[in-house]
Amino acid sequence: TDHHLAGDSLPKADAIVNPNQPNCPFPHKSTAGVGVIFYVMSALRRHLQEQGWFQQAKITAPNMAQFLDLVALGTVADLVPLEYNNRILVAQGMARIRRGLARPGILALVQQAGRQLNQLQATDMGFVLGPRLNAAGRLDDMSVGIECLLTNDNERAQQLAQQLDQLNQQRRSIEGEMQEQAAIIVGQLQEAETTELPPCVCLFQPDWHEGVVGIVASRIKERWHRPSLVFAQGEDGLLKGSARSIAGFHMRDALAAVDAKHPHLIERFGGHAMAAGLSISLDHLEAFKEALNAYAQEHLDPALLARTWRTDGVLESHDLQLQQAQLLATAGPWGQAFEAPSFHGDFDLIQQRIVGQKHLKMVVAQQETGELIDAICFNVDLSIWPGEYQRVRLVYRMDVNEFRGRQSLQLIVEAMAPL
Repeated sequence: TDHHLAGDSLPKADAIVNPNQPNCPFPHKSTAGVGVIFYVMSALRRHLQEQGWFQQAKITAPNMAQFLDLVALGTVADLVPLEYNNRILVAQGMARIRRGLARPGILALVQQAGRQLNQLQATDMGFVLGPRLNAAGRLDDMSVGIECLLTNDNERAQQLAQQLDQLNQQRRSIEGEMQEQAAIIVGQLQEAETTELPPCVCLFQPDWHEGVVGIVASRIKERWHRPSLVFAQGEDGLLKGSARSIAGFHMRDALAAVDAKHPHLIERFGGHAMAAGLSISLDHLEAFKEALNAYAQEHLDPALLARTWRTDGVLESHDLQLQQAQLLATAGPWGQAFEAPSFHGDFDLIQQRIVGQKHLKMVVAQQETGELIDAICFNVDLSIWPGEYQRVRLVYRMDVNEFRGRQSLQLIVEAMAPL
């Protein structure tokens, strides 16, 4: 099974199940790999039931709903678009997780993260559980994460979840160092360029960790709003790269075009519109940069490199309340290509402080009523924040924050600028 865009040639196999292979009639092309195998297993169960296999073997047919916690986790963590069908899968899986009807490993990971089951949102699968599971494969052995999801022993699940949490802390430390180095390199690129950065940013350092390049590429893309590729030295002598793109520039198609025009540059590649992976030789890195940026110059609209924020408007003070945040939370699941509503507005900046080394915790006040509201912005530019500013313009989402059993409104800030 697979869910990636199919290449020119398919592997020899008795059966290939992939909604994105040529001539596949399955309408939901955004189904994640975990969703594909879920449907395969469901079809197999139905076939065996029709054949009377379970009855003959005196086995109870499995209830496929028991796997929906994994389907929800995998669908969100794989960053596939939450189109109609995926939202059904994720909503059903999240409902089971919130009721505690999940495998011990997922429940243990939630506990390690300090989250409450009944307050868990679909986005937590990607931002809270996903990084902990992925940390094993990035830094150590992915089997730790796999065992955590497979074990039926609660005590063992807690041990593995704690191990994954420690690995995730190591990953954060490595990622932070790489991000700082990457920011310096991009700054040097900006100084060297007579006009602006190239359309695609390609970065490499010999001591960077292969397992963290994807996260750093995402951070670079978010900060400078352009397709970003980050490379590290792989064990096989090749550079391993991870690419992240912006809307309007299909990364896998770009790599395919470069590979078609320069067959010697890329050893291997694959991926989606917004994310891809590739392997190249160090000797070919500069030529690859030139080829990719030449393609981008032709196919990437420069207007797309100017960051714009589309919001649902300005909220009146009577709508900027906890009750509205609670309603929005229940209207999900929100996620990739189905983002939670965001709003913008001007606020008085009352307090600001750095938490977790790179996040800005704030207290802001509505200008009309003076009502105080907590807000947080993740991964801020520390050269700008905190600063001696009195007023700010925010692009934000409303969130429900729970502390010691008390719920309050919190703004998750997506962008901000001093006024």
